[in-house]
Amino acid sequence: MTRTYSFLSKASTRGLAGNGAGRKTGMVVLGAVGLAMAGCADQSGPGAATGPQAPKAATSHKIGVLLPLTGPNAALGHELLAGAQLALSENGASTAQGQASALQMDVHDTAAVGGASAAATAAAEAGDGIILGPLTAVDTAAAAPAAQSASMPVLAFTSDVGQARNGVWVMGITPEDQVERLVATARQEGRHRFAAFLPDNPLGHALGNGLLASCRDQGLMSPTIVYHTGSQASITQMMRELSSYDTRRADAQPDGNATAPASTPAAPATGSADATDKTLPSDLAAALKGGSDTSATASADGAAQAPAVPKLAPPPFDALLLGDTGLGLKNVIGALADSQVSSANVRIMGPGLWAAFATKLGALKGAWYAAPDPSSRQSFASRFMARNHHMPRPLADLSYDAAKVATTVARVAPNGYPADVLTRSEGFAGVDGPFTLLPDGRTRRALGVFEVLENGGGAKLLVPATTKSAVSG
Repeated sequence: MTRTYSFLSKASTRGLAGNGAGRKTGMVVLGAVGLAMAGCADQSGPGAATGPQAPKAATSHKIGVLLPLTGPNAALGHELLAGAQLALSENGASTAQGQASALQMDVHDTAAVGGASAAATAAAEAGDGIILGPLTAVDTAAAAPAAQSASMPVLAFTSDVGQARNGVWVMGITPEDQVERLVATARQEGRHRFAAFLPDNPLGHALGNGLLASCRDQGLMSPTIVYHTGSQASITQMMRELSSYDTRRADAQPDGNATAPASTPAAPATGSADATDKTLPSDLAAALKGGSDTSATASADGAAQAPAVPKLAPPPFDALLLGDTGLGLKNVIGALADSQVSSANVRIMGPGLWAAFATKLGALKGAWYAAPDPSSRQSFASRFMARNHHMPRPLADLSYDAAKVATTVARVAPNGYPADVLTRSEGFAGVDGPFTLLPDGRTRRALGVFEVLENGGGAKLLVPATTKSAVSG
């Protein structure tokens, strides 16, 4: 199913009304158009070139939108559609030619027959000049060939940087972008030896690849990266190896400043609060329960405890990137304590996902994560709620941003959506802050660096989001 929406600015609406046209802002025209089947690869017609030739740039300002409007992701698809509609209703002014006609939004359902590939083909056949969407990395990969054949730029809502390429931009906040911001800030703090302890899953590998690229781009030594399998035993053992625990312990000399026995697994899944305190250094124990240091070297009846481990030298890195959440993160925190890796000598860093449960991260006091400043979207959230009567989901930010790009470029480019205007150095003003589309398909967003506070205090904005140049649009 295809839906066509026309959006006019208030000024354009008044002009048309004065001419008797009687159109209103946000007018909706619905129509049913059969989607091309995914198997119909041959789109040639009479007069088509017989040999390969460079694709002709699309010249239309018509905006194609590819979203799941039916099926299990329909609710999310309609949420993103609402974000794009809001942007066009606010910014759908006349085009570069000074035309007063509305910018049209041509919507295609990626959950219909033929999927995202057929939806992209239908958008090309409808003469769309740009595509907003699809939603997922899989749909982006399916839609890209048809879009690129028609020279339609794609502003996809995925955060999978693997989909980024010339003409296909990844609008999501990528793990790689988060890591780049963290590494740059840690480097300014004087950190030069980076390591990562990450889950062996797509997020973990994206973070690891981002750390490799960031260290290379910023002239730092190549980081040491370890991927763990997720079990508590493997996490504990692999953290010891990464932190050179055995070597540090062999080199240590008892000085009376002992910690809890290193052989005791940290942060057990079950047990009393007292047992938890005995497995954690005093700083982590206090952060977890808000209490005092209860570690001891003897039981109540005077029986000897296991030999205490002397305070060890710092590990062979001064910045450590983590990627776990939930139970995995709890086990990692225990492994950090077991190996004597603490914020006293290592800057702990993590993914922006930590923002969702920052009040539960007290055990990682002083850790950093990179994310947009939530205050940046307050105005957008208020306008979205006034129009749609509910608060927007975070992904609606991306569809609004993409539609804002389209309306901004349409005002200054006579024909279509040329790459040199899409990648303009001044970038665009987004819901969560300024952003720039890079020629290789990545999106560079202004992210702030947040520091985790102790005792359930959440996190504070440590370094505000900044960009290299002022953003207009």
